[in-house]
Amino acid sequence: MTESLTSRLARLNPLSGPIGGDSDDVGEEVDDTTIAGGGHGARRSGITKNQLRISHALKSFLVDENVVSEGDAALDSDEPGEALGSLLDKSHIRVPFELTDRSHPLPEYFISSSHNTYLLGHQLYGTSSTSAYKVALNTGFRCVEIDAWDNDDNKDEPKVTHGYTLVSHIPFRAVCETIREVVDYEATLPANEQGYRAAPIMLSLENHCGAYGQSRLVQIMEEVWGDRLLSRAVREKGHTEQECGYEHVTLEELGSKIVVIVEYHLPEEADTSDSDTDDENEEEREAHAAYHAQKKASNSGVIIPELSALGVYAQSVKPKNNSWYESVLKDGPPHHLINVSETGLASQLPEAAQKIARHNSEHLMRVFPKGTRISSQNMKPVPFWGVGAQICALNWQTFGASMQLNEALFSGTDGYVLKPAALRMGGNGLSNTGRRKKLRLHVGGASDVPVPKEHEEDEIKPYVTCTLLHPDTPKGDKEKQRTAPYKHHRLGFLHRGENPPPKDPIWNEVLEWEYDDNELVFLRLLIKSDESFATNPIFAVATVRLLYVVPGWCFIRMLDLKGHETKCALLVKFDFEDL
Repeated sequence: MTESLTSRLARLNPLSGPIGGDSDDVGEEVDDTTIAGGGHGARRSGITKNQLRISHALKSFLVDENVVSEGDAALDSDEPGEALGSLLDKSHIRVPFELTDRSHPLPEYFISSSHNTYLLGHQLYGTSSTSAYKVALNTGFRCVEIDAWDNDDNKDEPKVTHGYTLVSHIPFRAVCETIREVVDYEATLPANEQGYRAAPIMLSLENHCGAYGQSRLVQIMEEVWGDRLLSRAVREKGHTEQECGYEHVTLEELGSKIVVIVEYHLPEEADTSDSDTDDENEEEREAHAAYHAQKKASNSGVIIPELSALGVYAQSVKPKNNSWYESVLKDGPPHHLINVSETGLASQLPEAAQKIARHNSEHLMRVFPKGTRISSQNMKPVPFWGVGAQICALNWQTFGASMQLNEALFSGTDGYVLKPAALRMGGNGLSNTGRRKKLRLHVGGASDVPVPKEHEEDEIKPYVTCTLLHPDTPKGDKEKQRTAPYKHHRLGFLHRGENPPPKDPIWNEVLEWEYDDNELVFLRLLIKSDESFATNPIFAVATVRLLYVVPGWCFIRMLDLKGHETKCALLVKFDFEDL
């Protein structure tokens, strides 16, 4: 007898190894106390400056650098002086107000987006949960995904799950109720404060239901969401919005509505199984082949008119050819959204990058992870943002490098960030400005490096490693710099000057990068420990978009690998130079 698909999936090894192949791309599963990933981490700080301890050595360093006076450093006190307190209060980033202006057309924004939002943990074994939507939305994601299926046990109540896997399922209605709770809560937040305003929630609806199940999806959305649901165009009939596909609704006009992305099946569309089997063993390849065959056979491609009508401003298509960026998408709807896998888009880069960016200046694009990322690893979003892809749907279940980058792009915003002018309507599609820049990062030191229980505090040798990520860097290659490991001298009388414990290291090193000027350049900072006979563990992380950086000395509040805030403050100085 042919072995069942579930039996084959059951033998796959879930969550094995680090997240991704890069030893620095490691993340742990998020939980309901995670604050970072979607962009809200910067605004939900639970740790005040009075709870941060700045070591005596770091205070002395600031005095030696003439940043604060000896009196303001309060060397013999646990309480910071006025100048040191101001430095602790200073944010290391400042998001330009114009980047959160909502008067632009919807395709001109990057949107903080999650993939398979209903899942906790593993993509083939994880638990489906309504709480997953609450966590994702509360951390800042604005585009969430629902995979809807007919429910054999109750045809009137479709279910949400990852089909043909061992993932559990939850009622579609319960998911809608959870999203409603978030929308209603956000309506109580300050209306005019940047980073706190309620914003539209875009719902990427992947339909696997038959005609009756689809009708129930529509009825449930209308029942649960009521006028929160965007069910018709916001402008009056006869406006140019209806006459052509090039004048889009603005973000401001969408208010805080729930905006549904509905599939639109082209006469000829791409097979998006995207199973990149090079990274799999034979058993995994067989299981994925069976999964994708059953998935393809289950979907007839017919969307009923009532459901299709809800895709007012976003109808998802999967073209089989390149007409969507070479000329005009054949047989496509006016407000089409190109739904493409990471490998499908990467195969067009860099050759077609400028054409794709120009297309994305007027139409939406959603990029989703390849099918083999079953352990909730992630694609690298920076090159896709570099061609104007608005929706990079990330497996949000682990706080790895890509989630840290997403946090950096959307930090301190409402989950929508205006794209660079070159990637908006009328732009040339080239995100590089043509200039060269230099970044000098002076790494001073840190206080209270968080050390996991399995490590001895007095045995660690902390250092800082920093990676510059740029949209044009081939195949996601990175430019990495690092400090020397800090070594505490046990025989203090042999050491000149301050000799702080390993948790309070002083580095006093300058790291430098030269790069093509681009608004989508990021710097990822990790505090690691130098281990002689093991992989160097990561203790704390932070990622910044260089466009947001405030030059000069500042303390960066570091996060742990679950996206929680720590009490660790990293002292750095950013200096930029035009070359």
